[in-house]
Amino acid sequence: MPDTGQTSLAAFLKGRRSRLDPAALGFAGRRRTPGLRREEVAQRANISTTWYTWLEQGRGGAPSADVLNRIAKALMLTEPEREHMYMLALGRLPEVRYTSVDGIAPRLQRVLDLFETSPAMIKTATWQIVGWNRAAALVLTDYSKLPPNERNLLRFLFSNPEMRKKQHDWEGLARFAVGSFRAHAIRAGAASEVSELVEELSRLSPEFASFWRENEIISKMPGVKQIRHSTLGDIQLEYSSFAVDGRPDLDMIVYNPLDESVAERIRMMVRKNAALEAA
Repeated sequence: MPDTGQTSLAAFLKGRRSRLDPAALGFAGRRRTPGLRREEVAQRANISTTWYTWLEQGRGGAPSADVLNRIAKALMLTEPEREHMYMLALGRLPEVRYTSVDGIAPRLQRVLDLFETSPAMIKTATWQIVGWNRAAALVLTDYSKLPPNERNLLRFLFSNPEMRKKQHDWEGLARFAVGSFRAHAIRAGAASEVSELVEELSRLSPEFASFWRENEIISKMPGVKQIRHSTLGDIQLEYSSFAVDGRPDLDMIVYNPLDESVAERIRMMVRKNAALEAA
């Protein structure tokens, strides 16, 4: 008797196969039922028809991750569907596959813009800044004035003298940042993607090279960030980080002013800047 997981996987595969359009995928011929035939799915996945048939019959044992990935591509599964198939077949999620990000969806930008008095941004697992609000541009860094490849928190921290001057404890922050960066990259499956950045920073900064060799893994940021701002003076910002739904490679960072008077001054700066841009 097939177990429940195999039975559920079989039903899932049949359902996804039936919804595909054979003509759109280059398969001709009259059909009694909608969707692809089993042998056509096997052909697209480059596996044997017998093996795929067994999977749809709830027998044959657990397929390998490679087979599941081939079937996912053959059936044109979405990422949530691929994850669901893995859970049915192997009882676990697939290994994280990192994908580069150039920007964010408008809905995420609207979320950032709601934080009028709190600098907020979205970064990737490689610490590229791909979204920010007006408060972040005015209080932290105006990333719009930087080339895209320079909008990297780690590169900025170790190669920009102005960033170093703003920090009350640059060495403590930098040491922590390297350990946190390593943890984020590994968790998002981006270890190979950060190798070029690590090599670059190791050449540019002896401090980075030293911190990287320590192999520290740090998962939580300190609660408060202290910076020296040219207009606001010395300010304290409470730090919070949030995972973006469905995107393990993206984090939203929000800095809340601890002093209400600072928050009000940031609000005035943001509104003045918006008025100037609209004029």
